[in-house]
Amino acid sequence: MITDHLIAVYDRPVPRYTSYPTAPHFHAGIDGGVAAGWLQALPAEAPLSLYLHIPFCQQMCWYCGCNTQIVARPQPIANFANTLITEIEMVGGLLAAAGHQRTVSSIHFGGGTPNSLAPGDFQRIMAALAFNFALEPDLDLAIELDPRSLTDDFIATMRNCGVSRASLGVQDFDPVVQMAVNRLQPFDLVQDCVTKLRSAGIQSINLDLIYGLPFQSVSGLRRTVGQAADLAPDRIALFGYAHVPWMKPHQRLIDEIALPDAYARFRQFEAAAQVLAAQDYSRIGLDHFARADDALVQARDGRTLKRNFQGYTVDRADAVIGFGPSAISALPQGYVQNAPDNTPWARSIAEGHLAVAKGVNVTAEDVRCRAIIEQLMCYGTVDLGAFDFDLATIMPQLLPLIEDGLIHLIDRHVTVTERGLPFQRVVAAAFDAYLTPDNKRHSRAV
Repeated sequence: MITDHLIAVYDRPVPRYTSYPTAPHFHAGIDGGVAAGWLQALPAEAPLSLYLHIPFCQQMCWYCGCNTQIVARPQPIANFANTLITEIEMVGGLLAAAGHQRTVSSIHFGGGTPNSLAPGDFQRIMAALAFNFALEPDLDLAIELDPRSLTDDFIATMRNCGVSRASLGVQDFDPVVQMAVNRLQPFDLVQDCVTKLRSAGIQSINLDLIYGLPFQSVSGLRRTVGQAADLAPDRIALFGYAHVPWMKPHQRLIDEIALPDAYARFRQFEAAAQVLAAQDYSRIGLDHFARADDALVQARDGRTLKRNFQGYTVDRADAVIGFGPSAISALPQGYVQNAPDNTPWARSIAEGHLAVAKGVNVTAEDVRCRAIIEQLMCYGTVDLGAFDFDLATIMPQLLPLIEDGLIHLIDRHVTVTERGLPFQRVVAAAFDAYLTPDNKRHSRAV
């Protein structure tokens, strides 16, 4: 049972651990020259995963924590598409010069709103990817979509380009909650989008939901989750709203008085999880749910699940290359992140340079800690003996978790208990050598 004591002690800012070291530790000492060297040093046969960040939306949702900007005209987006294609060609050329086979197993379009692209521009970007990389026949091609601006023409283009998986931003179906976060989106609209996507042959559907929003309640969230399950998506992501107005000033438009406290957030998540379990959705890690026959469930059960900047994934690639403003590449040597704003990103590309603004190299110890954290985030358990990890060095961090019943430690096996599941990120943080107690750049644990 979650108590006031547990919330008071453990509901603190901690990373989501989609990388390690985490993004706040990236620094300007890693630039485009370093990134180019890292790319060219990739093993010739290494499978790649590509991420393309489309930083545009038609309207700002007040809860949003993404890197995006509002545009009212198509021309800036068309200009962006041209620059993105140039960046793709630049990276493709670097890899080709090093003799890389450039095999790609997965492509993910995120944002912002990827369907803010004109259908023709999306097709041109896909053509550039196909020309500069060797796309596998069973390519996992995923895209995030805003149902409010999804057109029939864009769906047809997705079908023609081979999109295999679509993720629809839903958040909540309650109109009161929608009004409070500036995202009016009726259920019928989402239902229509799901129907059209399936008719176009895009069968794998994910719905993104959020708990912890203003005016949400347990009963209201149960209704939203039930409606989402009625659409029979393969996956549902249930994210906790991260209220960080010091990082995202537009979140100040949200009425903080209407936000639920930590205990209410916990009850919302548990209620939503119960509804999903009753609908035969299996929990994946921290905040994902999937049908029993979904690849995420199979990867979890087979212990091949991974966690990266797109969340939980079955992607088997050894490296992720990011394109577009703020996109992050995860390479064997470390992480590199593009300039977050469109103008400096586009200027660098126009001048013939990779638009890298910062990054971090990883040490052998980082790689070991990252693997431990990933197993805890994916499976809730890890055998420290398999990593030759000195248990004595971590005991001061583990003892309070053991005493409060959040984990079991048997021999060298750390297992998150049922009581500890809401604090899974806190358990992972025990192995984070970079995290400082006063770090407030992360969302809260509950």
